[in-house]
Amino acid sequence: MAETPDQRRNASGERGVVATDPALPPTAIDEEVREAEDRKWTPGKIALWAGIALLGGLAWFMLAIIRGETVNAIWFVFASVCTYLIGYRFYSKVIERYITRPDDRRATPAEYKADGKDYVRTDRNVLFGHHFAAIAGAGPLVGPVIAAQMGYLPGTIWIIIGVVLAGAVQDYLVMFFSMRRGGRSLGQMAREELGVIGGTAALIATLLIMVIIVAILALVVVNALGESPWGVFSVGLTIPIALFMGVYLRYLRPGKVMEVSLIGFVLLMAAIVGGGIVAETPWGADIFSLDKVTIAWGLIVYGFIAAILPVWLLLAPRDYLSTFMKIGVIVMLALAIIVVRPEITVPAFSEFASRDNGPVFPGALFPFLFVTIACGALSGFHALISSGTTPKLVEKERQTRFIGYGGMLMESFVAIMALVAAISIDRGLYFAMNSPAALTGGTVETAATWVNSLGLAGVNITPEFLSQTAANVGEESIVSRTGGAPTLAVGLAHIMQQFIGGTAMMAFWYHFAIMFEALFILTAVDAGTRVARFMLQDSIGNFVPKFKEHSWRPGAWLCTAIMVGAWGAVLLMGVTDPLGGINTLFPLFGIANQLLAAIALSVCLAIVAKRGTFKYLWIVALPLSFAAVVTITASYQKIFSSTPAVGYFANNAAFSKALAEGKTEFGTAKSVAAMEAVVRNTAIQGWLSVIFVVLSIIVIATALLATARAFRNRADGTAVQDNEDPALPSRVFAPAGIIPTPAERELMAEWDKVPAELRFERGGHH
Repeated sequence: MAETPDQRRNASGERGVVATDPALPPTAIDEEVREAEDRKWTPGKIALWAGIALLGGLAWFMLAIIRGETVNAIWFVFASVCTYLIGYRFYSKVIERYITRPDDRRATPAEYKADGKDYVRTDRNVLFGHHFAAIAGAGPLVGPVIAAQMGYLPGTIWIIIGVVLAGAVQDYLVMFFSMRRGGRSLGQMAREELGVIGGTAALIATLLIMVIIVAILALVVVNALGESPWGVFSVGLTIPIALFMGVYLRYLRPGKVMEVSLIGFVLLMAAIVGGGIVAETPWGADIFSLDKVTIAWGLIVYGFIAAILPVWLLLAPRDYLSTFMKIGVIVMLALAIIVVRPEITVPAFSEFASRDNGPVFPGALFPFLFVTIACGALSGFHALISSGTTPKLVEKERQTRFIGYGGMLMESFVAIMALVAAISIDRGLYFAMNSPAALTGGTVETAATWVNSLGLAGVNITPEFLSQTAANVGEESIVSRTGGAPTLAVGLAHIMQQFIGGTAMMAFWYHFAIMFEALFILTAVDAGTRVARFMLQDSIGNFVPKFKEHSWRPGAWLCTAIMVGAWGAVLLMGVTDPLGGINTLFPLFGIANQLLAAIALSVCLAIVAKRGTFKYLWIVALPLSFAAVVTITASYQKIFSSTPAVGYFANNAAFSKALAEGKTEFGTAKSVAAMEAVVRNTAIQGWLSVIFVVLSIIVIATALLATARAFRNRADGTAVQDNEDPALPSRVFAPAGIIPTPAERELMAEWDKVPAELRFERGGHH
């Protein structure tokens, strides 16, 4: 099964062919064996993929072409799953074969830089869980819910097609290129690949955008847990559960992943059920009913501690634990949709699809739908995780396709399920929940009157309906519960109670969903903080080299404190925002996130060009072009639009004028303090938008220049600088995907016979 060096050189096409240890079995599957397995098409296999393609085509036909008065929700499940399977099996394979060209004979940073803290070889399934949990934050839950204002079809197309051609491509490429560079951060890679100007612009942009993104993620957690003793108790318990799992897997029962998973799952279920019991007691309601500012401070402290603890102790087990919860709930929701088959009455394109004054979020379908739905289709935040914690934990190069491309497809499925949950509830209820209190009036009577005045087809809700819905889910009120999370919880409870338990179980399902969402998002907050620390250390390390040593504790603690302080300040601004925080900050989050995606794809473009893969450069250029056009257009409108609801500076001018005229309330602000807060917030957001878009344009321009230079150098025969770490021989083997192939199982059996002292030992590369 072993190969000769010549075969290896031909297979990988890379420099740095590494010699394997003759005392060990091969560290990779023979390329010819792998190719033969991959290309073996049996009649059964052909029939399976033909069936997947036909079912997917039928589902898309039902969603996009037929479009009767109602559409059955099962078509969303079939259209998404079939498209994901085809994208993963065929499109990601093209990227692997012609762009990344992984070589499992090379050691990964987790092997040659192992330190027991940040660089730790991690089982591929556990790492998939960590990566998925870290990338799947507020975005796939909140964005699709808010974007449902436009109807179901625009969001569905963008989420499913966008992820296959853009989001998953970005995540996979960034992870692979970072892994080949010792796990370096996106900003540091940009500095090396794009030069001083482009690299510096990318470093500043990524740091600033990271602050905004983590703050928004934390804000959604605060909104979900505010005055919710059930949620606070249950989410709080996940921290000691994760610590126990980390110690169990590290010291008590090393390698027993399935065992610790079952224990964690049982404890997690106990935490959810226990939260409901505790919340019903007078003392529980008193202790765990926390206001939003208190929860925000708690998150700030948690973010600091989580980012400095060893990755194996809290971050990886917590993310793995929450992945069970996340994927389990989403799969359960998908099964419930297939069984219940709810009819969707929301039109494919709503009344607000052709207007820019929607009550849930202002702005036209293009470009604002594509920045409102970021995570789930294309997200710059993922590039920071893919160049942050994950590449430092990967065992083998080939696993990056499963973790990077596959993890993003899973997140896209979460976004589709969130969209279906949001559009499955009554349309009037949707607008009553997602519009700010300044419009709804905050009471069931005023909200019902306002929603009915919108003139939506087939919508006529009553105060009694809103009150009954709140009672069914065990809440005081569901009017103006903005931010997307409560709407998703109501939608999930609405579908699940038809599947299990009936109306009597709605309160349980609602709080289960709130707990699920908070857990979902919290994992992105702690992973995001850790990545932000890596980024700042890399940036300062350009001037003070000692900071580049991630294991140097003083540097790690200082950089963590700076980044937590920065996003904490933005979080507190959002919590005290009179416009509901999330409604004001989410457009900035969306634009910043997609600008970051454009930066990440720009860096990938330059790297792919330098590797000489010009024939397949379009795989990166296509999503980069779309992201650049969308985000620059959206930024332009947010900066220069004269409509106060859309333009930051127009809004700022309107409120400043009202204050100068001595008014005590204006528009959505009902006090002078609230008016002053709007003026302050819009000024900050406006100038941040200007900074973000200018930096992004600089990065894109320098990436295009670097690409052109690489093309010219190849034509001239000039050597192109390679910034990859030197290739070192690997001394371990692990399968590439979730299920080992026959050849991989055969090689694993060989490795099982190798004495432990001959293998790679923790603590260094021997």
